[in-house]
Amino acid sequence: MPNLDKNLYTAALSCLLSTDPDEKISLAPQLQQAWLTGELIRPTHPDTAQKISVPGRPAKPELVLPKQMKQRKLHHLEGRIALLHAVAHIEFNAINLALDAVYRFREMPDAYYSDWLQVAAEEAYHFTLVRTRLRELGVDYGDLPAHNGLWEHALKTDHDVLVRMALVPRVLEARGLDVTPPMMERLQEVGDTATAAVLAVILRDEVGHVRMGSQWYRYCCELRGLEPESTFRQLLREVLQAPVRGPFYTEGRLQAGFSANELEQLQQLEENWLAEISV
Repeated sequence: MPNLDKNLYTAALSCLLSTDPDEKISLAPQLQQAWLTGELIRPTHPDTAQKISVPGRPAKPELVLPKQMKQRKLHHLEGRIALLHAVAHIEFNAINLALDAVYRFREMPDAYYSDWLQVAAEEAYHFTLVRTRLRELGVDYGDLPAHNGLWEHALKTDHDVLVRMALVPRVLEARGLDVTPPMMERLQEVGDTATAAVLAVILRDEVGHVRMGSQWYRYCCELRGLEPESTFRQLLREVLQAPVRGPFYTEGRLQAGFSANELEQLQQLEENWLAEISV
């Protein structure tokens, strides 16, 4: 495989640290293919993974605080552009998050690396779809500001694969499952079927990504003798320090590995949390 180390971890790191979006979206599927064909190997005694405070990303977009991001209505073109740019930023960061899951956690079964290399390749495809649509509307990724919240979650969870699987796929990506169907419906209402079609592809694949996260989270819980659903709620309180926000896209979450009982418990947790902070 050209330009990439045969060591799985260093190859993933190379792609992760790439600052050029075109290079990153080209390398991600190459990594997946090289792993599937046996060109990449996991060394028996790998080096220790290093903390990555700043992943590979271009100079633009300018990063601002989430509260500085302007909210725009989808019936205006500028609102749809802002939405697409935010989604592009999420998908670009999701490539890095998937690659970091490969690079960082080195005691997992081979199937784990197959899954997260697949996620990286699919996130690269999503980024390409969204960026193409942005360009059709006369702008490009980087033209609007964005925030760094996604990578901050990577840093919060880089010490433990169980925590990562709980709080990135099952919180961040699962939130995408919840908000995407209403956005698609609104886009259809304003006649932007092209953007709605892009989000439909992303939604389909993200259900699978959250399901992978759920499977590996439960795998880690089983290894440690932990009950998954109560442990998840404990991690929300102690690490994330926030509940899972609703309303939930129940059908998608059930397909992605949440149980009906768990969704009821998470809704109750949110209600209790809101009641506490309102006192």
